[in-house]
Amino acid sequence: MGSFAPFPANEIARQRAVDHCGILLRPRNPELQRIVEEAARLARAPIAAISVVDRSRQWLAARIGIDAEEGPRRDAFCAHTILRPGEPMIVADARDDRRFGSNPAVTGHPHIRFYAGVPLVDHAGFALGALCVADTTPRLGRFDVYDLTHLARRAERIMAI
Repeated sequence: MGSFAPFPANEIARQRAVDHCGILLRPRNPELQRIVEEAARLARAPIAAISVVDRSRQWLAARIGIDAEEGPRRDAFCAHTILRPGEPMIVADARDDRRFGSNPAVTGHPHIRFYAGVPLVDHAGFALGALCVADTTPRLGRFDVYDLTHLARRAERIMAI
């Protein structure tokens, strides 16, 4: 079980958009951190982040419940989320999902079971990363992404500055 996310068909242009937005070179933005904290509170999740999916890594522009500032793209849930820029991705129990069952974040610390991510899309329609929340327990009921999507739109506006 487990698979790496394929690169989007428009990966070269998408990566150009990541580079152009300049978020990877800017100082951390406290407003992005506030958005992540609000996302964690609203979702009642111990883990939340704003990720930017770069060439070979996932960089966390803001985070709560995660120690690392970045990780390999091949292990990033958000690398799957960016494949469908207009759609949130919800994983009720990562252990049972063929994409994530052998993921190091599932089999080891922090033992992610539930994940919900909303793509962060620039003005040209490229998914730069995601606003996500995660939990160490599965959530087999329906998860409402309305508030998370609203927060993602706020993060997009900040990232575009």
